[in-house]
Amino acid sequence: MSGMDYPDGILVGRARVPGHEHARIVTVRGDELVDITAKGMASVRDIAESGRAAAHVASAPGISLGSAAAVLANSVATDHNPAKPSLLSPIDLQAIKASGVTFVVSLLERVIEEQARGEKARADALRTEILDLIGMDLSELVPGSETAMKVKAALIEKGVWSQYLEVGIGPDAEIFTKGQPMSSVGYGAEVGLHPSSSWNNPEPEVALLVTSTGAIIGATLGNDVNLRDVEGRSALLLGKAKDNNASASLGPFVRLFDGDFTLETIKQSEIALRVEGDDGFVLEGHSSMNQISRTPESLVAATLGDHHQYPDGLVLYLGTMFAPVQDRGGAGMGFTHKLGDIVSISTSTLGTLSNRVNLSTKCPPWTYGSSHLLRDLAKADLL
Repeated sequence: MSGMDYPDGILVGRARVPGHEHARIVTVRGDELVDITAKGMASVRDIAESGRAAAHVASAPGISLGSAAAVLANSVATDHNPAKPSLLSPIDLQAIKASGVTFVVSLLERVIEEQARGEKARADALRTEILDLIGMDLSELVPGSETAMKVKAALIEKGVWSQYLEVGIGPDAEIFTKGQPMSSVGYGAEVGLHPSSSWNNPEPEVALLVTSTGAIIGATLGNDVNLRDVEGRSALLLGKAKDNNASASLGPFVRLFDGDFTLETIKQSEIALRVEGDDGFVLEGHSSMNQISRTPESLVAATLGDHHQYPDGLVLYLGTMFAPVQDRGGAGMGFTHKLGDIVSISTSTLGTLSNRVNLSTKCPPWTYGSSHLLRDLAKADLL
């Protein structure tokens, strides 16, 4: 993991700083990480809800915590020195939501998972069979359109209709809860796999920072760690497949929108993924946001509005087109993680998010929740 994994722009994040019970709000100025924690602006939630997040972060007075590169380096779990500052997830009280099956490649892989019933050895043959049957024309479909509904009818007739195809090309997007507020981990932390899983993968994604009014004000990188065998057995196991200790990673910072960095920038992003194993295995892939089948705005609208409110705002993973199919451990076995894998997700505008894979039961347990943060902020007279 590199220590220069943050971009230019207006960045906001959270850091663990010795001498403080609660996370400190930080930004990057030049090469330094700066503590800008202030009364009334002592949480990323309050900054986001202020209506002037970018202006506040850009101009708030602060105290240097030293080299930003050094803090990032100290955030890596294997090299962490608790006597020095380190990064945390860049969000706090926001709900952690995710959208699924938003790219055609991911859609087809979900169908394959379902058909394989969680058995990765069957996936390779099924992939060829299903692609021969339905082709790649789904990438041209507008979800919910008349044309999409005709394709749905044809696929039902052929006996390959799936609940994943329903949310992939049907009128309603898949939106689910990835984790609870305060449960996400940040740059350098370990990410967790449920010990019952033997077929799993990273999901490199852009995640949007959204206010309680539905305004999209910034973005960060995310790893929506996924258990393919668990979800493949039944979509009703989505919670077990997605929400485990340390299974939601975000960071390194939220980059707030300004005149140079906007939602349109995100829509043209190229997301790179690199997995490096202790066994010498290397997997690389790319995900192009311009191939998303539902717009970020429509996914946010499906998440909150008159039908559902989030008073503390939310972060929304946008989904991925990257589905790792490169064999690891034998022909036809597909990809799965091994403990110790280093997963790096990067874009030119958001930097790099790196994490090391471990079992959820071996990652540090989540013990600091919303109530702890509020009590600590009240004790410090920062609310």
